[in-house]
Amino acid sequence: MSSEETAGETDSGGGETEHENARQAVVTVDADDNELGTANRLDAHTGDGIRHRAFTSLLFDEDDNILLAQRSPDKRLWDTFWDGTVASHPVQGQSQEDATRQRLEEELGVTPDQYEGLEVTDRFEYKRYYPNEGVEWEVCAVLQATLTDRTLDPDPDEVAGLMWVPYERLHENPKWYRQLRLCPWFEIAMRRDVE
Repeated sequence: MSSEETAGETDSGGGETEHENARQAVVTVDADDNELGTANRLDAHTGDGIRHRAFTSLLFDEDDNILLAQRSPDKRLWDTFWDGTVASHPVQGQSQEDATRQRLEEELGVTPDQYEGLEVTDRFEYKRYYPNEGVEWEVCAVLQATLTDRTLDPDPDEVAGLMWVPYERLHENPKWYRQLRLCPWFEIAMRRDVE
């Protein structure tokens, strides 16, 4: 879900260059999130897709506002949509918590001393197609943490915008935020939130 996939990009000589994600792997899983192996990250997000492990991480401030991040317009899947704080895929052997810590630092410049209580709060499977571009078929863990220091340094290659939103209002009245075009995995995570 993070740096999304594209089959190839045309170089200045008219040929195709390999997208960086074609050199990466995702962890393939069954419906219960049991590891099956790995697959090429590009292959997992094209055609009918390959079920793989992912996460979405939601940072809240001490007043229960959630930090939403707008995906870069350069992303192939769900470009410019609004997401939870960070979302991506752990690499083989990496915990969801470690993957979240890595993405928070890479995408937002947020270090572990800025938040507390990072934990997995939910997990679900979903499959969604992005018209004419690709697919997400994931067993997605949801992680939450409280940001005690709201200092951010977003990477413009990953994040087009940031917004603090009162979570209760968003959760209870999602139609008020339709203009944001929320990512499907975040909408599912929010809909399933019963706390």
